[in-house]
Amino acid sequence: MQPAHALGTTRTVRPRLAAAVALVIALSVVIMLTVTTGAQAAAVTVNLGTADSFVVLAGSGITNTGPTTLNGDVGTAPTPAFTGRSSATISGQVHLADAVATTAQNDLTTAYNQAAAESPSTAIAVELGGQRLLSGVYQAASLGLTGTLTLDAQGNPNAVFVFQTPSTLTTAAGSQVLLVNGAQACNVYFQVGSSATLGTGSAFQGNILAFTSISFGTNATLVGRALARNGAVTLQSNTITRPSCITATPTATPTATTSGTPTATPTATATATPTATPTPTATATATATATPTATATATPTQTATATPTATRTQTPTGSQVSHVPSGAPDTGSYTGGGGLGAARLPAALIVSGLVTLAALSVRRRSNH
Repeated sequence: MQPAHALGTTRTVRPRLAAAVALVIALSVVIMLTVTTGAQAAAVTVNLGTADSFVVLAGSGITNTGPTTLNGDVGTAPTPAFTGRSSATISGQVHLADAVATTAQNDLTTAYNQAAAESPSTAIAVELGGQRLLSGVYQAASLGLTGTLTLDAQGNPNAVFVFQTPSTLTTAAGSQVLLVNGAQACNVYFQVGSSATLGTGSAFQGNILAFTSISFGTNATLVGRALARNGAVTLQSNTITRPSCITATPTATPTATTSGTPTATPTATATATPTATPTPTATATATATATPTATATATPTQTATATPTATRTQTPTGSQVSHVPSGAPDTGSYTGGGGLGAARLPAALIVSGLVTLAALSVRRRSNH
């Protein structure tokens, strides 16, 4: 059985060991991702300027042998020589040491320097054959291709591939560059510090920007551009096609702008306005009911009762008074003759009482 202090040490060491292992694994993953995709973010499209329309641009002339097809503009400057032009089929314009060719050469120099300066770069083996590379900037002492080089854009048609070498680019016979998952030849650039040579029957894709010269073996094809700054371009029954480029357009911006604006505006305006306006109806009801009720009830009641009573009680006849019994109670519903109503009853009683008192007084005197 282990001592208590040994158990405590074991329990402390195990979590620390597990944390250290997890840290090592995490660092390994980060390093692997950096090696695989670190150069991807640095790759930038190289601006060819006016050299973009050319499939062949030379500094010291062009030499062609056999039926060559050139799908794009062709030019040379400052040397105007174009040997074997008659056997070439050219779909674009030809510029021999004119202003257009000179401007294109100046733009080529700018593009060459931009490609050479792109960084950071990932060091790769001289032999490109058998490799599958993602978008990025790659560098080697020289570049050779035997077999197949695969460039994978991972579904991004704007993915850019830049290869840099201070020396030569040489491809073997039958070699090829394969573009997959949206990779496009217009976004592939080979900056060559010396000269480039494409082997017989090779199928190359991308833009070759060579400091000196570019030579094609028989039946070699290129989807891209052969742009030589200072030397010649040599052709032998080749086909060169200027690549067309499809640019991906972002779709997130229009959706966020359309959905937010119309929802908030109509809701607040329509609800608040009609509710507050009809409220003043209560004021008119209270005013009209109180005023006419108090005025109409008080005024006619007192006036009609007092006036006719005092005027008509002065002229009763003896026959009328004799009908009123002495001491009869006032029932409030008596209706006497001569058109007198209940309102005349108090005056008649007074008169009857006075007559009775007078009669009694006369009888007492007679008795004495």
